[in-house]
Amino acid sequence: MSDSAHPDELGAFLKARRAEVDPRAVGLPDTGRRRVNGLRREEVAVLASISTDYYTRLEQGRIQASAQVLDTLARVLCMDDDQRSYMFQVAGRLSTRPPRRTPQKVQPRLLRLLDDLNTIPAIVLGRRMDILAWNPLAAALVTDFGDIPEKRRNYVRLVFTDPRMRELYADWESVAHTCVAQLRMEAARDPENTRLTALVGELSVQDADFRRWWAAHHVAIRGIGTKTLRHPVVGDLTLDWDTLASTTDTEQQLVIWTAERGTPSHDALRILASWAGGSLAPRATRAADDGGGDRSG
Repeated sequence: MSDSAHPDELGAFLKARRAEVDPRAVGLPDTGRRRVNGLRREEVAVLASISTDYYTRLEQGRIQASAQVLDTLARVLCMDDDQRSYMFQVAGRLSTRPPRRTPQKVQPRLLRLLDDLNTIPAIVLGRRMDILAWNPLAAALVTDFGDIPEKRRNYVRLVFTDPRMRELYADWESVAHTCVAQLRMEAARDPENTRLTALVGELSVQDADFRRWWAAHHVAIRGIGTKTLRHPVVGDLTLDWDTLASTTDTEQQLVIWTAERGTPSHDALRILASWAGGSLAPRATRAADDGGGDRSG
């Protein structure tokens, strides 16, 4: 260990910090049956994507953490800048906070395209499969994305945490498994993105299926496919989905749902488009600073 490290103090500091974290603040359910204040060791470990044994030994002062692990723990334990700096100091590590990435803004051309897609549901996905923009028909088909808090407007989170998505997709398990594989590919492209790490930790704690599928390390690239939806207004639809990448920002992709002309699903989409016709123009997420990594958006 470094001569400047104080492992016992680090362990005590981490223990004190996790006792202060409200589980609801990091996306954990409030069960009302906790024997200790704050987070349990195993919960911190899952949220930080490390083993419980590793975190336990860290609290016990038996090992030295890397700067990357410390940075993740600072996020998981909701530390402010002073607490984070102190943790790095007692750990004998230099702080290596990565620069913030350029805010990701929806490409204007994609917004104009959304505006013209009156009979085709479409959304724009960004980093981590965040939902950046959508047209009225996509909101009518899937859900009103505008009702979802901006920081939680992520397609994978929606699939796993919104009960309506389990009702909407006839084969929810296949859809959810594909989402996890696509998110794993996102992680490979940007392994130091702290917001992606936080998302994986949150969903791993909340959902056993996500935890199991994430551990399987299956990967997939967003491309094309077919989904059957059980819509509460127009009934069952079988739709083809396609992913179109933006040439001006390869981290933004337009996802559209279509049906073959003359099919019941095509007719149902037309009915749904008429039903959603009074909606506002396409809506977009306000650009916000991104976490982790050093690539521009």
